[in-house]
Amino acid sequence: MSAEQGYNPLRVTFFGDSIFVGQGVSIHSGWVTRIAEYLEGIAEKRNREVVVTNASVNGSTTRQALERMPYQIQSHGVDILLVQFGLNDCNYWMTDGGLPRVSADGFAANLTEIMDRGRKFGAKWILLNNNHPTTRDEDIFPETSKTFEDSNREYNAVVRQIVSDAPDDVRFTDIEAAFESIVGRDRKKLADLLLPDGLHLSLRGHDVYFNAVVDTLEGCLMDLIHCGSPGDDRR
Repeated sequence: MSAEQGYNPLRVTFFGDSIFVGQGVSIHSGWVTRIAEYLEGIAEKRNREVVVTNASVNGSTTRQALERMPYQIQSHGVDILLVQFGLNDCNYWMTDGGLPRVSADGFAANLTEIMDRGRKFGAKWILLNNNHPTTRDEDIFPETSKTFEDSNREYNAVVRQIVSDAPDDVRFTDIEAAFESIVGRDRKKLADLLLPDGLHLSLRGHDVYFNAVVDTLEGCLMDLIHCGSPGDDRR
């Protein structure tokens, strides 16, 4: 049955930073774009319409993301919300006197509010990721004793704690573990999954993300397709 016959489209929204944008690779090669095409194929076979949007912004922290939610999420509505932040929150700028861009406590509170607001505006499923390891593990942040990778791991742990306390509508993908299952502690193998900046994803890195997320996302989409009914009021 088509949308014109009574179904509103299911809305899947990616909400994150440059890892969702696909910085450094061609648009069609990014894992989010590839998943969008995959999901549309699944929905089409079942006579449903799915609209996949990417509300992600390069360099975004959770604090900035919350400011964007009224337009990018709330005004459109969402059925499945995919959330991944932290690589910018955990960063330290020289001008911040040894403080992260967003504190770990602030990061946790912001992620929780992002999920709460997503639910309020229609999200039946929330997919929350932590972040992949990086090769930025040598240079020490100004006025600290830690590297970028030290901080990244701390914020990944924050995400795991949030998930441990989250309700059943949250699905967690441990991206850090997915990468480590492939590369272990081999820095050279890890570098092959990243661009030369040691942070953003190479084409192989995009493959890892796609494989890590696609099954969970497909399951959530199928749940909504099976639960939907003609004339439902889903946004």
